[in-house]
Amino acid sequence: MTAYAHELAKQIDTTKNYSIIGVSLGGMLATEMADFLHPEKVIVISSAKNRKEFPGRYRFQKAIPVHRLVPGFVIKIGTRILQPIVEPDRNKDKETFKSMLKSKNSVFLKRTTTMILTWKRTSNNKSIMHIHGDADKTLPPRFVHFDYLVEDGSHMMVLTRGDLISQLINQILKE
Repeated sequence: MTAYAHELAKQIDTTKNYSIIGVSLGGMLATEMADFLHPEKVIVISSAKNRKEFPGRYRFQKAIPVHRLVPGFVIKIGTRILQPIVEPDRNKDKETFKSMLKSKNSVFLKRTTTMILTWKRTSNNKSIMHIHGDADKTLPPRFVHFDYLVEDGSHMMVLTRGDLISQLINQILKE
């Protein structure tokens, strides 16, 4: 995760004032970047800031790494089957979600699954602002230390509650 954050950070223009916003895996990467880039603000959405915010099933999957034995295309098929069950918000715009899942690269999906499950971070920069949904089934809010809790917000709330999320981001950036 840290190595990938360093690689992605090369794309950020740090010669001007900037903030970083990350959703889901992007939030984890933003958390990593906060340590070495020192942006003005870091906002994570529908994410975890360290592995302590993962639900038990993530620890189980790390202990019994079945994902390493399964080909990437099988993980992709499993995601397409399980996501509607785990994230019912997906049904609000089925075509968008289907398109997103279809466009995922199987190799990248397998690599990022491994990256998430083996993430070593156990603490985080306390200045990171965290927006989380109270209906997030992927990363249940009871495990997460958030600053803003969005009512009826799922893991996909940036798509289903975009106007509200945008308002919260603008509010945080003005503070």
